[in-house]
Amino acid sequence: MTERVAATPGLYPLPDRAKETLSDLKGHQKGDLLSGDESEAIVAEYDEVRAEYVDDQLDAGLDLITEGQGRWDDMIAHPLTVSDAVETGGIVRYYDNNNFYRDPRVVDDLGFSGDVTDELADATDLLADAAGGDDASLAATLPGPYSLADLATDEHYGDAADFQAAIAEFLAGEVEAFPDHETLFLLEPSLVTNPPAEGDESSATDAIATVADATDADVIVQTFYGALGEKLYAHLVDEAGADALGLDLVAGDRDDTVYNVQEFGSTDSLSLGLVDGQNTLVEEPETIAERVEWFESQIPLEGFDRTYLTPNTELFYLPTNKYREKLNALAAAAEVLD
Repeated sequence: MTERVAATPGLYPLPDRAKETLSDLKGHQKGDLLSGDESEAIVAEYDEVRAEYVDDQLDAGLDLITEGQGRWDDMIAHPLTVSDAVETGGIVRYYDNNNFYRDPRVVDDLGFSGDVTDELADATDLLADAAGGDDASLAATLPGPYSLADLATDEHYGDAADFQAAIAEFLAGEVEAFPDHETLFLLEPSLVTNPPAEGDESSATDAIATVADATDADVIVQTFYGALGEKLYAHLVDEAGADALGLDLVAGDRDDTVYNVQEFGSTDSLSLGLVDGQNTLVEEPETIAERVEWFESQIPLEGFDRTYLTPNTELFYLPTNKYREKLNALAAAAEVLD
């Protein structure tokens, strides 16, 4: 019988109170965004935000708890923008939406940072002390190596394949230092929006496998913004070393996603993007459950080990109240399916 697990990869919206406080503490210019050496006052504010995120997830009843990534000013480019080997360049649009990040220009050999490890250690402490935390498990989140290389600028390695491999080794080194975690989300939106050229699919999946091999946790390669190309999808299933692929079922080309699974099989588990991370309309739990049942009915298999119920993108696009309602809807949908 398939286990249904309500979860999110994180990147939550900052509470309005925190936005105002952090704006005053950090300033308002590009150079004032997070650099990894923030003041005690800024650290304290982000500690409060992290605690709020953990409480929100526990209150909703999620099965996996993420740190929330409140500090990630640059969205999934964050692990590079706080690296000593990186200089931040101009402002770049984050995919096709109205959010922007600082271009991470890699100018030296990438080495261990520990920034995300510290965040996860703090989240672990929060879970240990929280009411109901004993029944929850930690989910770590990182950008996938393909997307992180796609979002960054190489001014050091000089070769696209070498750069992607260096990004993968950098991320693997970070993962090896993580505290205990049950699940690792690797966020790979660029696999859909800017896929590797035909013939280069294996270099992308090799990079993902390098990161996946660095942890004993279940690894979910979470894709956003539509369906994967057929050939790339097949490579990901066979070569990426993932326990689950994350598939966007909100985008209009969901039938292409279903076809991929029907034609090329799947990982042992799947992560389904079931609620719209960019739309304030909150789906009913019964609607989410129906989407799961519809998808599973299309697949000529006895079932998956796990079906993760997730948003189809990060949730930071939403107002705080709507993000919380989406968390509640996902958790309630998992109960409807039990």
